[in-house]
Amino acid sequence: MSVIPLRVPGGVARAALPFRFGGRLRELSPDDRRALLERGTSGDEAVRTATAAIVARVRAEGDRALRALALEFDGVQLDSFEVPRAEWDAALAWLDADVRRALGRAVRNVRTAHAAFRPVATEVETEPGVVVGRRPDPLGRVGVYAPGGRAAYPSSLVMGVVPAKVAGVGEVIVCTPPGRDGRPSPVVLAAAALAEADRVFMLGGAGAVAAMAYGTESVPRVDRIVGPGNAYVAEAKVQCSGAVAIDSPAGPSELLVIADDTAHPDVVARELLAQAEHDPRAAVVCVAIGDAVADDVARSLLRLLPDVARRDVVEQAFAFAGGILVAHNAIEAIDFANMWAAEHLLLAVDEDGRDAMLAQLRNAGTIFVGEHASVAFGDYMTGANHVLPTGGLARSFSGLSTLDFVRWTTWQRVTPEAAAALAADVGRLADAEGLPNHAAAARQWGTP
Repeated sequence: MSVIPLRVPGGVARAALPFRFGGRLRELSPDDRRALLERGTSGDEAVRTATAAIVARVRAEGDRALRALALEFDGVQLDSFEVPRAEWDAALAWLDADVRRALGRAVRNVRTAHAAFRPVATEVETEPGVVVGRRPDPLGRVGVYAPGGRAAYPSSLVMGVVPAKVAGVGEVIVCTPPGRDGRPSPVVLAAAALAEADRVFMLGGAGAVAAMAYGTESVPRVDRIVGPGNAYVAEAKVQCSGAVAIDSPAGPSELLVIADDTAHPDVVARELLAQAEHDPRAAVVCVAIGDAVADDVARSLLRLLPDVARRDVVEQAFAFAGGILVAHNAIEAIDFANMWAAEHLLLAVDEDGRDAMLAQLRNAGTIFVGEHASVAFGDYMTGANHVLPTGGLARSFSGLSTLDFVRWTTWQRVTPEAAAALAADVGRLADAEGLPNHAAAARQWGTP
């Protein structure tokens, strides 16, 4: 373990951890504060350049480019990209019974939650005879990206496909990378069957995003692309967003834990370890209210880290964007949390103060209230969506929901009497904007 010395004062235990950031929030240097807040991947020139080349290649060469990319990045020779439905069904039939039961439970909970969140049509009469309405219409076709690579993510497939089906999308296609054997993960295929996807393509990375955005000979063009991925997937979604809608430009996983002296240090430590194992560029930070809390969490991490699975990935994530920071009080912790805008925000604080803290937190993909509300539960089973904004974009983006799978049709009705009542004022406003033909169109309905 290569120790990253803390650049601000901290306890001995904290100084022994491979974290990039540490110390008191109010004493952070301007450079550290900026690095904490500006953690997106969009500023990475190498990622941006490589992604642009892949997107351009897929647009120009279609399937030929996809085959070359699969050989280059996945090490497989693909003759066709679509996975036959029979292969999904076989994967589901062979799936371990307990895993199938758990996956089915996750599908049911996600379906239940998102059905409750489904938007509805609304009409309002703004004044007598003037009615404005808005109706959610399901998209025709959407693409769901289900990551692969370091691990298979059937849960991400569920989080994308199920809300789309609940919203009534006409066709839901999935892109997921092939393994070294040239086939996608069997558990991902089983999830596609349980979630009732329509088609599955064994394609990964920026090439898969470009294929769904622009279409190829084999892959149909979609109306929206959703789903998490690595920095290249996130960048491809941004670069293709002029041609297709996206959920948010999400990148590597993030967790911010606010912990006070009622928190169990081992619980906090395990939550940090869990999110760090996703990716070497994951961002995991604990804001401890008080030095003693910070030192307790650090001691737990030091004890658990030597035996943790995927330790190499965890340590890289800690060094890349991890930290234990100390807040003077809850107000300072809340202010920082709203600036940091975490993908996942866990409140490991006293039960009596949780709801008050929750009410003051505005910028987070999902807030987990109480240490029993493990982020892992939300990742898999509660029914909430785990496809969430990262890189501080929770300031303006929300987590995936049925709202991402509809577009809104607006209408308005105006009775003859209401038209006569509107005509004069609309004419005045049109004149004020220098649009005489607008004024004439309105005044034709006025009282002679």
